[in-house]
Amino acid sequence: MIDLSGKCALVTGASGAIGEAIARTLYGAGASVALAGTRADRLKGLAEALGDRAHVAVGDLSSAEGAEAVAAAAEQSLGQTDILVNNAGMTRDNLAMRMKDDEFESVLQVNLVSAFRLSRAVMRGMMRRRWGRLIGVTSVVAFMGNPGQANYAASKAGMVGMTKSLAAELAGRGITVNCVAPGFIDSPMTEALTDDQKARIQAGIPAGRLGAAADVAGAVAYLASDLAAYVTGQTLHVNGGLAMP
Repeated sequence: MIDLSGKCALVTGASGAIGEAIARTLYGAGASVALAGTRADRLKGLAEALGDRAHVAVGDLSSAEGAEAVAAAAEQSLGQTDILVNNAGMTRDNLAMRMKDDEFESVLQVNLVSAFRLSRAVMRGMMRRRWGRLIGVTSVVAFMGNPGQANYAASKAGMVGMTKSLAAELAGRGITVNCVAPGFIDSPMTEALTDDQKARIQAGIPAGRLGAAADVAGAVAYLASDLAAYVTGQTLHVNGGLAMP
């Protein structure tokens, strides 16, 4: 059984389906959790539902100031950050020939640059304590590509490369750095698909179904635990066999 008692985790994008599942799972394993996102009411509702060990850290990760504010709020409420889950993400899909600079850059800012900023903000304390977990939520499209998502795929592939570099830098200090790469997950994003689109997607998944947010959360909890103490620089694929890199 995974036991995170006494550990403090910051989860970004906690107001979304996957982020909420991650927060619930880490909290259920005994961790104190800071819930980061932009939808304050949703975060407060989740914190109230979880209990006294849950705290809210509202902030816009599209700017350096917003990332710094989230890291500071988490540190203030938790006392320290032992586990960082960089789950926040956004899409601004468009074909490459029509994609504007701001559509490309804004996605990289939230999905990749903020992950670096938050990792940099918390790693010093982790190094001092000689224990830490940096976990990024990337995507199957980082490995497969996807038409209309050059910006999103680039941001998620960048997270994989950044993870490997940080893992090499921090392994000697007791800090592991890993990614979880979800495939198609049953969430508000996939609810927008038509039944025909869902059927075509499921036909290409050997497991025969879309994933659940809990599937991703379980992988994150494993990487956050001492069970994965010797796992670093890796990407754990949670996609039902859709891609097998």
